[in-house]
Amino acid sequence: MKQTLFNTTEGRILATGIITSLLLLIVIGYYAVVDVEVAETLSLVFFAHTFGGRAAGIGLCIMNDFGPTVTIAYNFYLEILIVCFAYSVFVLTTNNYIRVIWVANLMDRLAKKAVEHKEKVHAFGWAGLFVFVMLPLPVTGPVVGSIIGYMLRINLFRNFTATGAGTLTAIIIWFFCFDFLEQRFDIIQYVFAGVVILALVSRRKAIKNFLFPQKK
Repeated sequence: MKQTLFNTTEGRILATGIITSLLLLIVIGYYAVVDVEVAETLSLVFFAHTFGGRAAGIGLCIMNDFGPTVTIAYNFYLEILIVCFAYSVFVLTTNNYIRVIWVANLMDRLAKKAVEHKEKVHAFGWAGLFVFVMLPLPVTGPVVGSIIGYMLRINLFRNFTATGAGTLTAIIIWFFCFDFLEQRFDIIQYVFAGVVILALVSRRKAIKNFLFPQKK
């Protein structure tokens, strides 16, 4: 007999994603009352991360003087939130707990990206997954990394520690690279703007599919 959705490990991870999302909405709602600019920045950074713009999100925080601790912590929080949703929905869709066509199509695209790189990761195990998530390339990151970990049957703890450590390392590197440039070059604001634009352009199909899911 099948377990109910929230009694599965992936269902509990999904519940964690929902709770962290609600907390984020509360924080954004609070700042929407006391400081609209902060609320706008928090929302834009979330939007950037949703479509894979890790660097763009960090750049937005630096441009708005969030400081190192808040920038690193907030961007890491968002990545964890997104992984909770993406990983759990992928597994639950694979196991037929979720049967929504447009969600299944999105998960199929993620699966294809993961399959392309899983052998490279498999050769190095935990370290391979860590490096894959850390690398600043269009197809890398914690979402695809966690799905590769699932495909390789890496246990959940090792999978999430590798993706979490890789994500945190990447965020710290991006922050200090951007911070170094900001302190030395006035043109850095244009670099940030360029990064944001490139992130949006490279993810234009994902954004279109998210806003206007195809119906079959």
